[in-house]
Amino acid sequence: MTSDAPTAGSLADRVSKPEDTEPTTTENGQTDGAAPNQGGSDLQEPEYNVEVKLSDLQADPNNPLFSVKNFEDLGLDPRILQGLSAMNFRKPSKIQERALPLLMGNPPKNLVGQSQSGTGKTAAFVLNALSRLDLSTEQAQKTPQALILAPSRELARQIVGVIQVMGQFLDGLNIGTAVPADTNARPTKMEAAVVVGTPGTVMDMIKRRVMVAAKLKVVVLDEADNMLDQQGLGDQCIRVKGLLPRDVQVVLFSATFPAHVHQYASKFAPAANELTLQHEELTVEGIKQLYLDCASDEDKYRTLVQLYGLLTVGSSIIFVKTRASAAEIEKRMVEEGHTVASLTGGIEGSARDAVIDKFRAGQAKVLITTNVLARGIDVSTVSMVINYDIPEIHQKNRGDPRQADFQTYLHRIGRTGRFGRVGVSISFVSNREEWEMLAQIQKYFSTEIQRIDTKDWDEVEEIIKKTIKNTRAQGNFGR
Repeated sequence: MTSDAPTAGSLADRVSKPEDTEPTTTENGQTDGAAPNQGGSDLQEPEYNVEVKLSDLQADPNNPLFSVKNFEDLGLDPRILQGLSAMNFRKPSKIQERALPLLMGNPPKNLVGQSQSGTGKTAAFVLNALSRLDLSTEQAQKTPQALILAPSRELARQIVGVIQVMGQFLDGLNIGTAVPADTNARPTKMEAAVVVGTPGTVMDMIKRRVMVAAKLKVVVLDEADNMLDQQGLGDQCIRVKGLLPRDVQVVLFSATFPAHVHQYASKFAPAANELTLQHEELTVEGIKQLYLDCASDEDKYRTLVQLYGLLTVGSSIIFVKTRASAAEIEKRMVEEGHTVASLTGGIEGSARDAVIDKFRAGQAKVLITTNVLARGIDVSTVSMVINYDIPEIHQKNRGDPRQADFQTYLHRIGRTGRFGRVGVSISFVSNREEWEMLAQIQKYFSTEIQRIDTKDWDEVEEIIKKTIKNTRAQGNFGR
């Protein structure tokens, strides 16, 4: 990606100058970025270097048997191939080429896969799950055989959408959604071959015997690093796994796997084949990364309002640090006559579904959210992501230097530039510490982040609109 952005060193130089810092039923879901019109379309993929490590040390990971160029070579049910065709999947993506033979081999093997969002990982694990189902009898159709766990109800509903499209020609396919209900009413019996849900709800349903786990063949953790690393979610995932058959195939997929989580994952999915992208390839190349110099927190808000007209060119997501910030920005913008929606962890149940559906439908062009939507969610119209607050790792001790959260930054900006599209990411910085965190991000990813001068809004508008226009024209990674 070419840019006239400063180098990591020049941004760090600016940091050293203090004066610079002052002025339960089957639902209609949404398909993943690797779904309709994405999989094998004409969009250009980057040349991923996919590293495979097989659990059988005697096996050769470069053997042609561990790669596939056509879906037909996998021996799939013709009805699943028909579903893939309906999704416009013409051939496997680079990640799917290597992942599918590992996932779909018999006897089933566990898999730990690291693959960035928008590369087709959702379609890969859904394809494996559907191919393992027995739908030959009415009883089998009502018996959970595949379980997919996600960290949020939004991602769970989105995965359901992928399954609905890919499995639309499979007679008797019932899909169940296990997410927190709006009421405390006793949940009805889960009668579905595929169950998608959040760990806490699934664990509760199995314990109450509302969901029978005895016939499960495969369990998938999407955004596995987040679920295994997050206090509470990780414990729930372990408890769920303890309630499943011992021979269940365990599949873990995530865009990132920090070392300590990878170690944990290897225990959760023992003797697993591993598929990994090299760290330096995890930067989303197709995203034009920009930053705005703000004089203060209040100036951040004024700048955001000034940007608003540009945000509504497509759909935009504004990421903030706290629920309180999201609520305050939404309140002020609505009072000023702007149409925005807000989604945070404080909103529950169907109210959350209504907000995300409103955003997907384009009824609200701007969505303000915390990190609850940083992972896995794909809305194809999103052309811009705003880091109103730079993502940072929680400080253990007050006074510790603030540390940028690299993985969350990657996941956030990955909401745009999905599967070959070009997108725009704009970070707001208003003090020295935020400058330092932006410098850390730039250095970590060896990427360039271009400064936009807010003194000339005509130039700001030209830069952003030009990039968005190129997004629609190119449909590739801008290489």
